[in-house]
Amino acid sequence: MAIERLKRVSLVGSARHKAAVLDRLQALGCAHLLPLAPPSEAPETLPPEHAEDARAALRWLLDEPEKRRQVRAEHGFDIAATVRQVLANKDRLRATLDLRDALAQRARDLAPWGDFRLPPGDALAGQRLWFYELPLRQLSALEGLDLPWQIVHRSTRHAYVVVIAAEEPPADALPVPRVHTGALSLQEVERQLEAAELALEDATAERRALTRWVFMLTKHFARAEDQAVLRHAESQTLDLDGLFAVQGWVGVSQLPAVEALAEEQDLALLLEDPAPADLPPTLLANHEQLGAGEDLVRFYQMPAYSSFDPTRVLFFSFAIFFAMILSDAGYAALLGLGLVLFWRRLGASAAGRRFRVLGGAIAGASFAWGVAVGSYFGFAPAPGSLPARLNLLDLNDFDSMLRLSVGVGVFHVVLANLVRAGNLWPRMQALSPVGWMLVALGGFTLWLGMGAAQAADLAQAVGIVGIGLGLLLVFVASSARPIAGLGSLLLRGLDGLMALTQVTKIFGDTLSYLRLFALGLASASLALTFNDLARQVGAQVPGLGLLLQILLLVIGHSLNLALGLISGVVHGLRLNYIEFYNWALSGEGYPFRPFKKTEMTE
Repeated sequence: MAIERLKRVSLVGSARHKAAVLDRLQALGCAHLLPLAPPSEAPETLPPEHAEDARAALRWLLDEPEKRRQVRAEHGFDIAATVRQVLANKDRLRATLDLRDALAQRARDLAPWGDFRLPPGDALAGQRLWFYELPLRQLSALEGLDLPWQIVHRSTRHAYVVVIAAEEPPADALPVPRVHTGALSLQEVERQLEAAELALEDATAERRALTRWVFMLTKHFARAEDQAVLRHAESQTLDLDGLFAVQGWVGVSQLPAVEALAEEQDLALLLEDPAPADLPPTLLANHEQLGAGEDLVRFYQMPAYSSFDPTRVLFFSFAIFFAMILSDAGYAALLGLGLVLFWRRLGASAAGRRFRVLGGAIAGASFAWGVAVGSYFGFAPAPGSLPARLNLLDLNDFDSMLRLSVGVGVFHVVLANLVRAGNLWPRMQALSPVGWMLVALGGFTLWLGMGAAQAADLAQAVGIVGIGLGLLLVFVASSARPIAGLGSLLLRGLDGLMALTQVTKIFGDTLSYLRLFALGLASASLALTFNDLARQVGAQVPGLGLLLQILLLVIGHSLNLALGLISGVVHGLRLNYIEFYNWALSGEGYPFRPFKKTEMTE
């Protein structure tokens, strides 16, 4: 559960071997490089040649749902020509799509006027035709018009009027502006529309055919990026008197590989522990099965190097909190079924493999909790059955569920402070989180004693003693100031008083876990409500009652499941990111970014 320890590694060798050494170091992919030269004017985020265009071309081809068989042979592939061809297809398809849409709209606008051609300019003795789409309720406006006019078409809402005049009529001649029909007839517009549709099909077919180059584009783009990163690394080394030096952070587990590289390339190697003033990056090193937990950690806040890796706690506590919020074995079974159906597809990528492990943990925990509370799509198990014997908890027993939810919160907050105490040990400040642990446990014991019929006095006494002792430890041990006289003691006292103001926070954070019970009860109650509604509809509506029952159950439980999923994700993560993080972690770090190759392999 610890963040991997790092060493500062410095490699020094002949400048003639610089390119080869950096290439080998990039192949190892285990070093977070530190700059030994001024920042480059072309940082590694600057795309290499063709990269911007290649990225746009890749996005265009990847968005095509129907892809062709991939070409993997290097012979004859020209990345620049292929990128130009793809981008030309992109521009042509979009331009054709815009033209098609414009022509379709023009055809719809011209349809009420009929198929006609405007006469030449001298055919009407200098007169011209002006077109108006007049609402039927405003037909009376034509009576005051001093120009020749004719209604050529009438719909249920509009009259299509043609006015004859040498110049455009004044803007107030009719209560509507004139219509611009254009110079093309409806027949010509429809002919061009048909041609645009054919061109659109051709461009779409060409795009589909070009998808055969996705693999090669990706491979060459990754290779170009690798070269750009390597050039940037070369610009960050220290070069002096025919020698070069490169420096970076390396995980302790990867040191043998770096030592082998130094021996192979005849390099001088210096290994150093992080100095107190250093701020090393954070390298999370967990088993691949817990990779989704790392993703959740990175999503919110990367812990500092000297802090604690919350991956395992976040992984398992999120699954448990999600299960308590969902509170239904039937819904959990649906989640598990969906996971099984998409299992192979999710396994196609590293992110998908990590997600399916987390999904399996969530579905398993949710099913176990749903069995324990005895809820199966809102239905209770039959008396005497195996599910009934496994029904250990009652969601309608408010007192028990309140105590359980608060107990979970106390355990989570105590665990957070235990982690914090471990990080601070052996400094005296480690006693401060121990004090908060005593306050949380003492408050919980005191609360339990208030509702207990037996041993209530003992529980209350233990709770009060725990709270008092905990607050004393917080007051004494919270300050990091050295003791150097009366003044420093007074300042430490002020620090202790400031720390005691968090007593309301720890109780508020603990009570925040009541949302687990509230949301779980809401989910179960909604499922039960939909079942009751379906039962009533079936009894009161003969004939169609069965169909209405099925629709009501499907829609109702789908809505309830969707709400449960949203609540489980949002509040399950919130209790970790807010309550747990605030008590467990101090400071924020930045991620370990290895200098490595991203080039694809066959």
